[in-house]
Amino acid sequence: MTELAARTGVAIHLATKDELVVTNTYGQQVVDTWALAADDVSRFASASHTWMSTGRLTVRLGDELVDTTRTPMLAIVGDTSGGRHDLLIPSCDVVRYRQLGVPGYHDNCRDNYFAALSAADIEPLPVVPQPLNLFMRVPVAADGSIGIEPPVAGPGAQVRLRALQDVVVVLSACPQDIAPTNGLGATPRPVEYDVVRAP
Repeated sequence: MTELAARTGVAIHLATKDELVVTNTYGQQVVDTWALAADDVSRFASASHTWMSTGRLTVRLGDELVDTTRTPMLAIVGDTSGGRHDLLIPSCDVVRYRQLGVPGYHDNCRDNYFAALSAADIEPLPVVPQPLNLFMRVPVAADGSIGIEPPVAGPGAQVRLRALQDVVVVLSACPQDIAPTNGLGATPRPVEYDVVRAP
C-alpha cells in the first residue's frame, strides 16, 4: 500500500484489467477520483453519461463508469465502505473556500488534480471533470435539494476499481476542513492505495 497524504493528489496509470484499491485508512475521508483515457485526455469518466448508463445519480458495487463516448472505463468490483459515494458535487476549489469564509489560499481538489497530472507529465484539458467522490455522502431529498453529511465509511473501508481500458486515475485526499465532508471533526486525513496488476 502507498500512502496518499492528506490534502494531496496523485496520478496513477492503469492498464486494462489492472485494479486500484483505495483504502479509507482512518475512516470518513473523501477521495475525489477522476479517470482519463491514457491515449486521449478529452475522454474521461463522465458523471452525466454514467447517470444515463446506470439510471441512477449514484454508483454502487457492480456499476461501470463510462466515458464521454459512453464506453465503459472503470468498474466498481469491490466495496466494503457501505456503498455511499457521490457523483453530484464538483471538486472543491479556491472560490468555494472563499464562499465558506476562507480569505486566503486553501488546499483544494481542483489544484490537486492539475498538480498530479503535471507531476505525471500529462497535459490536461483546462476544465476539471466532475469527479467520483469516493466515500462522500450527499443525500438527495424528495424536493430535489441536496446536503452534505459525514461519510459512513469506517477505518479500513475499501473500494476496488477495475480498469476497463488503459486509463490514468487521479486521486485527491480532499482537504475540506469546514463542511462535514470528511466527518464531523472536519479533519482531512491520509488514505492508502494499491495497484493490482493484471496477470
